[in-house]
Amino acid sequence: MSERVKPVPDSAAESGAQRSNGTAIRPRIDRSAVDEDRYEKHGGFPKVSRARIGSNFGPFVEAMRTLQDLAVSVDAPDEVFGEALAKARELIDLLEPYRAPELQGPAGRAVELPGRGSLLLLPWQVVSAGPDGITMTGEFRRFHLGGNGAAHGGVLPLLFDDLLGMIVHYAGRPISRTAYLHVNYRKVTPLERTLTVCGRVDRIEGRKTFITAELRDEQGDLLADCEGLMVQLLPWQP
Repeated sequence: MSERVKPVPDSAAESGAQRSNGTAIRPRIDRSAVDEDRYEKHGGFPKVSRARIGSNFGPFVEAMRTLQDLAVSVDAPDEVFGEALAKARELIDLLEPYRAPELQGPAGRAVELPGRGSLLLLPWQVVSAGPDGITMTGEFRRFHLGGNGAAHGGVLPLLFDDLLGMIVHYAGRPISRTAYLHVNYRKVTPLERTLTVCGRVDRIEGRKTFITAELRDEQGDLLADCEGLMVQLLPWQP
């Protein structure tokens, strides 16, 4: 099983989320199947609460995403890299005293932000969510380049894996971990194009939740699809 649990707090969509370009998303949310007591009943995973953030955290995360894009794309003189290095070290010195443990820092818990404010997660946003599945929209940035204008193949499983956890949440299933994730790459996935990913519960067998999902472009062409297995945590499992 994977080492990361993917239960999610209330969706960013429920808080009037926005795309990374600032345009509003008005999602359709159905929380009728969500198990509000799931943390107390399933495994030893702590309850994830929504972070309260100020006005600067969102722009800071977006600036850091842009820095990631630049870090993998700029072709500058060495002295420019030297200046950038000095500024990066200044930023490290500024932030280091505030390093916080898991569930205390806002990254990953800022549900109103793209990717819940985590640089690890892809900055996609929920369009609709409910017991019948989830639809999200977003794009792969320059940071996600694999080669020849295509998204790196390794970021597609990351997108699907995060989606699986959200699907389990809105389907009202118990806290679960990923036990299996198989991705089929159907076409080259482009960068900086609006894409849509959709997924749903396929079937349930005891502790097992089987999920299917697809990634499509604006024309509806299938870029990739996946099948995953989420397994309910036992009472003693973290």
